[in-house]
Amino acid sequence: MTDPAQSWRDFCAKLAEAGDLILAPDVPEDPLIRAEGFRYLSRLTKLALEQYVEASDPDFPFFYKLSHETAKIGADNPDNVYWNASIRGTNDYRITGKRGSMFYFSIVANAMRYHIDGSAHATGQLLDSDIIWGPDGEVEIIASCNPQPGNWLRLEPDASVIVLRQSALDRANERGGEFRIERIGGPAVPEPLTGERLAAGLATSAQFVRGIASTFADWTRLFRQHPNSFPPIDQSMFQKGGGAKDIYYAHAYWQIAEDEAWVIEVTPPECYYWNFQLDNWWMESLDYRFRQISVNKQSARLEPDSSLRIICAARDPGIGNWIDTCGHKEGTALLRWAGAHEHPLPQARIVKLEEL
Repeated sequence: MTDPAQSWRDFCAKLAEAGDLILAPDVPEDPLIRAEGFRYLSRLTKLALEQYVEASDPDFPFFYKLSHETAKIGADNPDNVYWNASIRGTNDYRITGKRGSMFYFSIVANAMRYHIDGSAHATGQLLDSDIIWGPDGEVEIIASCNPQPGNWLRLEPDASVIVLRQSALDRANERGGEFRIERIGGPAVPEPLTGERLAAGLATSAQFVRGIASTFADWTRLFRQHPNSFPPIDQSMFQKGGGAKDIYYAHAYWQIAEDEAWVIEVTPPECYYWNFQLDNWWMESLDYRFRQISVNKQSARLEPDSSLRIICAARDPGIGNWIDTCGHKEGTALLRWAGAHEHPLPQARIVKLEEL
């Protein structure tokens, strides 16, 4: 019989070991980066326990947020609401709900391997236009391995999570929908918790924390090879990490002194959505609840020639689209082109603030 006390001690020990990732010799010794790094581990722990302990029963799934305002993974999009449900690919599920006012909706089934190799393989996907909605936005979707009439989300036997993504162009006024999920033909009530199940959840949670932190720290190291620029990067790397196939991801690493600005210029292509955001060293979006750290297709001010100018700096220069560095001197950034046929990479340069 598994001893829960030992499982807990093992879990805590693995979390302590994950601290080595924050103290790696090539991670900047900046006090802010270090403090955010250990907070990052605590946030990943919160998310991991929700997914692998609380939501671990695929017979009784529910939607939970795997990324949100105070727990973030891999350049989380400030314009998005993410809902996850843990499932077993060999089961059948019914998803019901009502669409909100956010302009974008998609639902994807993934074989989630973040805790193993940092990947998330999509087994099936439905976009807004693929779905038959009711007159008031109501919907029913069947998720299963076998084809179904109406709205069908394809599963494969190793599918482990369903991700529901909604995007807003105007976060202040658009609202997400409400959705629930249930297994079809499952048991009436859950089995009592066992020591074995708790041990498995805690062990996988610890693996998740280390796997996520390690994967995205390695991404940051890759971007750092070309500072203050947007190099072309093979998109399969981002899709392996769970990125959408219709989005082009232009990541970057930035370093800006207090008296400097990072000027980014590009002409947006025709697409249904784009956004730019500033992230910290750990690839968490900066705190968009209180600071101006992102801009999108609707909120941006374009130049007379339809080009886009973004100014990342410690203070507002009064021109272009200002993005607040929030006390950071370096970190990562992301520009997304969604649904575009062309994917221009921005020109970027460092200038003195007083020269703007």
